[in-house]
Amino acid sequence: MKYKKQTKPPTLKPLTILVFFLLCLNAFAQEASKKTCRILFLERPANAPAKLQLFDGTTSREVELPGLNFSPVYELPPGMLNLTLLPSPPKDAEKLPYGAPTTRVPENISDFYLIVTSDPKNKVAPVRIKVIDAGQSAFRDGQMLWYNLTDLAIAGKLGTEKIVIKPQSKIIMNAPVNGSEDYPVSLGYRGMENGLFYPICETRWIHNPKSRSLGFLFMQAGSSRTPRVQVFPDFRDQPHDKKTRIQ
Repeated sequence: MKYKKQTKPPTLKPLTILVFFLLCLNAFAQEASKKTCRILFLERPANAPAKLQLFDGTTSREVELPGLNFSPVYELPPGMLNLTLLPSPPKDAEKLPYGAPTTRVPENISDFYLIVTSDPKNKVAPVRIKVIDAGQSAFRDGQMLWYNLTDLAIAGKLGTEKIVIKPQSKIIMNAPVNGSEDYPVSLGYRGMENGLFYPICETRWIHNPKSRSLGFLFMQAGSSRTPRVQVFPDFRDQPHDKKTRIQ
């Protein structure tokens, strides 16, 4: 009985292994460096568009523009981006409609909020957009990121934490309480004319240590002199994309 001579399995050459390793490393680096964002339409008018196309220079994706909560999480490519909101995907990436709402995302920002506000004068898309850095290194779970969009000084107490926000400024506040529980909230503002302190709200809010929160203080169009306060919890969803690549 004859036996076939056994042959050694082919071995990978060191250069082949190195190339394969570098390709895997590059793919991992690109995946890790992708940007993520959530969108919020602050004080959204009833006649505002519910969805628009977000164009990042290469890809156009349909995005939601909610006014009472954050949109799903959207993934964007790494690097510096010029983001544009459009009513439909552009036919030519080099010839976007003049005056379309646009904002720049720096290369070092990997996670951000895209804040949308109304701009009825814009004939392309009736909105403005602004980027807010939401990187975990600066804004952690349990904390609150506050934006005072008024010309008034805001102060008060949230749970165990005191808060003071200068006009047209932002602060990051530590968790108002340690666990998952409700806590007392007292906010007010100092009048510009007489320096007296006026209340904005006295209530109780619920804290979730696994969620970040984004708070805004702003003057509502057509309202009294008292600022309005809105707080939006950020529970992270999975990325949600419907993309169109522009050739």
